[in-house]
Amino acid sequence: MAKITFPPMGHYSPAFATLLRELGHEVILPNPPTKETLSLGTLYGPEFACLPLKICLGSYVESLERGAEVIVTSGGVGPCRAGLYGTVQREILKSLGYRFEMIVLEPPRRHPLELLKALHRLDAFRRAPWQLVNTAFKTWEMIKALDRLERELHRIRPREAEKGSAEAVYKRGCRAIGAQDTVAGIRKAAEEALADMRRVPLDPSCDPIKIGIVGEIYVLLEPAANLKIEKTLGELGAEVDRSIFLTGWTRENVVREGDNQTAREAAYPYLCEMIGGHGQDTVGHTVMYARQGYDGVIQLAPFTCIPEIVAKGVLPSVSRDLDIPIISFFLDEQTGEAGFRTRLEAFVDLLVRRREQRRLAG
Repeated sequence: MAKITFPPMGHYSPAFATLLRELGHEVILPNPPTKETLSLGTLYGPEFACLPLKICLGSYVESLERGAEVIVTSGGVGPCRAGLYGTVQREILKSLGYRFEMIVLEPPRRHPLELLKALHRLDAFRRAPWQLVNTAFKTWEMIKALDRLERELHRIRPREAEKGSAEAVYKRGCRAIGAQDTVAGIRKAAEEALADMRRVPLDPSCDPIKIGIVGEIYVLLEPAANLKIEKTLGELGAEVDRSIFLTGWTRENVVREGDNQTAREAAYPYLCEMIGGHGQDTVGHTVMYARQGYDGVIQLAPFTCIPEIVAKGVLPSVSRDLDIPIISFFLDEQTGEAGFRTRLEAFVDLLVRRREQRRLAG
């Protein structure tokens, strides 16, 4: 049995931990990233590496100090640098004197054999294939449950009568779902959490604007990377829809179905090439949000992210053609929370006034 850890990524830690425990390991849960975590990653990482590398590197240092012996991380393909970060992080950590093993899970559609080999290495019990399928299915159910609950949080938060009540229900629900060890238990906990969320008292006078959030996957999913933008927007009275959830990413990369294929089709008039990362999806989802009547779109990306820089160059044409306001944020360790919130407040105010003017114009 190895002491094993993994990168922090939003609310998914309980699901990843369940998978690794079922495979026979002691899990060192990554702590929620803090400023100290980012400081460690910035200290040891390359200066122009993107924010996800620095956050994850800092988290690995913290987990190794707590006794982790194995790090499980993701790989990647294409022009995006993220596929190389596992190798870079391993060499940095070993140069610092840490002794550990790193297992990189490659995208299943492009490197199925490498993924199967990695999973075989992770299975401490060497169980039958059908048992591994059951473990994977349980993890999948937990991921789906967590995503459903978060989507409901995004809907309720701007409408709640008492600020913070939906967030409290959401956190309790995540803990309840993460504590389950059967598929039936996960489903029951999810339904109870959703029912509790729907019982949160709402402000009947609230009429939130709708904002779509697009961009690079890690910055979208990890609140420490995006300065809790969804919480901030909800408190400002905006209902948000995030273009990437892990359920959608898994369907696209494992079973070849999901919104990303539709997004790439929507992007085609503006960006017809796969440019790496989520750049093409960013453009396509922005087009889809405009067609669905959203009030505005926010693009989030790490500073120096080439795919998102290319997408940003295309988005003004989308904004002009489809008449939808778009604002882009490129984030790194220098991004200040106060200035970030000020820009969000200004963008929300702009969208509210714009909607009122349109309603008055008939």
